[in-house]
Amino acid sequence: MTRPLIIAHRGASVRAPENTLVAFEMAIEVGAEGVEFDVQLAKDGAPVIIHDPTLVRTGGRNERVADLSSEQLSKVDVGSWFNRKFPKSALPEFAKQTVPTLTQVLGLLKDFRGLIYVELKAGEENFRELSSAACEIIRDSPLLPQIIVKSFKLGTIPEVKHLLPAVQTAALFAPEIMYYMRRREHLIAISREFGADQISLHRSLVTPRFCALADESRMPLTVWTVDDPQWLFRRKKLKIGALITNDPEQFLRLS
Repeated sequence: MTRPLIIAHRGASVRAPENTLVAFEMAIEVGAEGVEFDVQLAKDGAPVIIHDPTLVRTGGRNERVADLSSEQLSKVDVGSWFNRKFPKSALPEFAKQTVPTLTQVLGLLKDFRGLIYVELKAGEENFRELSSAACEIIRDSPLLPQIIVKSFKLGTIPEVKHLLPAVQTAALFAPEIMYYMRRREHLIAISREFGADQISLHRSLVTPRFCALADESRMPLTVWTVDDPQWLFRRKKLKIGALITNDPEQFLRLS
């Protein structure tokens, strides 16, 4: 079996501030075979690319993303924190990075040929609105065949499928799911029930049996977030379609 595809988690986030345009540019430069990023709604309803619900960690501001417009977010420095935390990797241009919109990121990726994992950071109160806003943009993108929409909020999957039947979707599972499940294998049935085409699984949940069952069920499996390159070797016999990593350059160099 060939090795899994190497997907850049929030861009090349070991080298640049996560979920920024420069992080995606660097991911492309090192040859990443896919990129992954997080999408939330700004106050004006525009889908924007940022992981946390607040700006505290990456923007140094005690404000909620949902309380600011996409224009306001486009002026928030979300790169300087990286320079302070990782001085050996710091670059002056990182301080100019702001919160991009989904439209901007897809525009940057217009010539990219790899996979594009769009994670909807949805809650019970806004998953329909976020799904609708994201699908409206994805629908008109020539990148549609490369896009995989995923979410921990599984209710987004049928919503997205209703709005955009052609798009691929993935059910996203974190370790905490096992508080509610007796067996990992049930995750495959749940994913199917919600209409997902694929599964995106935390590395701690991966077992040979699960990989085999997912393959038998024709559910492509993506594993996140993997920064230990030993995964390229000890897991090479497992039927994993893609590995999401913060350091795609290292994985590609070693594979």
